[in-house]
Amino acid sequence: MASSSPRDPSVRARRRGLLVSSVLVIAAGLVTHFVGSGPTADFAGDALYAVMIYLVIAIAFPRAAFWIVGATALALCTLIECFQLTGLPALWAQSFWPVRLVLGVGFDVRDLVAYAVGAGAAPLVDLALSRRRARVR
Repeated sequence: MASSSPRDPSVRARRRGLLVSSVLVIAAGLVTHFVGSGPTADFAGDALYAVMIYLVIAIAFPRAAFWIVGATALALCTLIECFQLTGLPALWAQSFWPVRLVLGVGFDVRDLVAYAVGAGAAPLVDLALSRRRARVR
């Protein structure tokens, strides 16, 4: 039986790959946020946000099933979007602007669709890359 220790080389390699992916997704998300405009950029940014949430969960739980990580990412994104209905994220963003990037400031049902796309695509890409790495070994 394979070890699930954090010192397991396969866990370390997976986490390294997930960290590199996180940096790339954050960069793409920031470019989309600061350079893009309009509904397409908003949708892409929200989908990338869900991918980032997926990656954070996968880094924390590298041996979790892909679909569980994806479902958890979607649930967390949905909770964060619904939390915007309280008005607290908008209030907090007035004092500390990065809150806007992390929690958003206004509920939009279209964001939920983008989150579903990102949280659905992330496990598919992760699974495909994991299978490819396994074949290479």
